[in-house]
Amino acid sequence: MRRITRITTVGIASAALALSATACGKSSSEAGSSSTSDSKAVKAAIAYDIGGRGDQSFNDAAYAGLQKAEKELGVKGAEAEPSEGESDADKVQRLTALARSGNNPVIGVGFAYAPAIEKVAKAYPKTTFGIIDDTSKTGPNIANLVFNEEQGSYLAGVAAAKTSKSHTVGFIGGVEVPLIKKFEAGFVQGVKDTDPKAKVLTQYLTQPPDFNGFSKPDLGKAAAQGQLDKGADVIYSAAGLAGSGAIEATAKAGKWAIGVDSDQYMQKGLAAYKDHILTSVTKDVQGSVFNLIKSVKDGKPQSGEVRMGLASNGVGLAASNPAYTKMTDVIAAVEKAKKDIVDGKITVKTTP
Repeated sequence: MRRITRITTVGIASAALALSATACGKSSSEAGSSSTSDSKAVKAAIAYDIGGRGDQSFNDAAYAGLQKAEKELGVKGAEAEPSEGESDADKVQRLTALARSGNNPVIGVGFAYAPAIEKVAKAYPKTTFGIIDDTSKTGPNIANLVFNEEQGSYLAGVAAAKTSKSHTVGFIGGVEVPLIKKFEAGFVQGVKDTDPKAKVLTQYLTQPPDFNGFSKPDLGKAAAQGQLDKGADVIYSAAGLAGSGAIEATAKAGKWAIGVDSDQYMQKGLAAYKDHILTSVTKDVQGSVFNLIKSVKDGKPQSGEVRMGLASNGVGLAASNPAYTKMTDVIAAVEKAKKDIVDGKITVKTTP
């Protein structure tokens, strides 16, 4: 059963009680009668990024890691959802409540948690804090879980260029921030290295401090339609929940979409469009969350930069669509590019 702890601007004490009462797998009434042994169980928590659980992408990948830890490690999990338009102070309050409730580790899903984690980690030095997609804030009890997104995106560019009939492809970024620029840079380089004459249409949905580009599917849908109208027949979106709108528009037009973060061909919420999801650039967010939880449980908590790239299968390109697996020339080109990146023959740019 899905149990989400929602913390917005409630007081710290009441928030902590709410978290304790809604740990994954327990109703509030069950939690109220917890035994002493329950209170000593290892607990772990994740605080979701914009879009929350159900985004069919980034947040859901993190949740899958927590689920795996619950099943394989016997960990008691807790979750906390973001609120629209929240401040860093709201994030501090959420993370504080999670730490005060005894969760260890506490994981912030997304770079937006960096300032809050830096502050709360100092207040709870015995708790390990994980942050995904950020290295700007460090500390002895902070694990920076990061990925070479540009490498996976390069492979997507190769696949897009090899698949396109119009020699025009599209990239849609949710919000124009350095992280998403990495996706763009790798994708464009992969396209151009494969087909120098190809045209890459690039659009960002919003600019900071407006982060709706990660959460509004209608924005992604409109952007994709604009690129389709300009002749794009393969569109890659790095836009969280907003990317689902781009996938919908692309699929309805009978063109190819490329997903991100999770294998979006396999996501139930996108089942109606999966035949047009050529592939997805995957990040092993699930594995990074699970590994951090396991390290804490084993008494050897990770800290510092924990980077995952093509060489460690931390990023990659999904091959779930049977139509894609039949494209032997595309797969051969992707595999060659992967080998060349791992061997150091290709250096992928991190900025456009």
